Amino acid sequence: MLAKEEEHITNISYDSVIFGFNGKQLKILVLEYHNTGMFALPGGFVKKKESVDDAAKRGVRERTGLDKIHLEQFYTFGAPDRIDTEPVYNIARGLGEKINKDHWLLDRFISVGYYALLDYNKVKLTPDQFCDSINWYAIDELPKLMMDHKQIVDKALEALRANLERKLSSMNLLPEKFTMKELQTVYEVILDKELRRTTFQRKMLGLGILKRHEKLFTGAANKAPYLYSFDKNLVQSN
Repeated sequence: MLAKEEEHITNISYDSVIFGFNGKQLKILVLEYHNTGMFALPGGFVKKKESVDDAAKRGVRERTGLDKIHLEQFYTFGAPDRIDTEPVYNIARGLGEKINKDHWLLDRFISVGYYALLDYNKVKLTPDQFCDSINWYAIDELPKLMMDHKQIVDKALEALRANLERKLSSMNLLPEKFTMKELQTVYEVILDKELRRTTFQRKMLGLGILKRHEKLFTGAANKAPYLYSFDKNLVQSN
């Protein structure tokens, strides 16, 4: 069933770019609408008695099963030509519904963009009533996204890359304790470039935002690496 106008604020929506890291690749969540072949970012509408932030958190929680989520608002998409009625008609047909030309979902919507960094292994993917599936896709292997959703992904990446140390420490992309190699891999996949190991390690240790813990002994013959965690108080003061 399509969203009801009387329950929502009209002309305002949200779209969420949900990042996950599987140890090798940066991925995002993409859903496919029922019987349409259309792919989109998880998004939705704002109920009359909730804030935009709460609406976005609700949407991410319903699709990932995670309750404690740090979402960051990064951009508002409100171009005059941000309207495309064909996807709405397709979604309605996929649900077996018919809508009139004056239906509220056919109006122009201003969308507030959010992104989240989530622990890939803790997410429980849950399609909603509008979707055939919701899956992780590598950032460089995305299906064709509807409307301006690829632009939303690009803007989210741009925002993520700015002040990356603070964002990695405040969100949940990495486990609480990680090796320097794991940290470097995250940087490389987000920045989309290779980094020199010694230079990267010197830079990160020089920032003074990492706590060093015990070594990670795996039984392998190679030298056991130290585990690190972010000192969140120091990150926020930088």
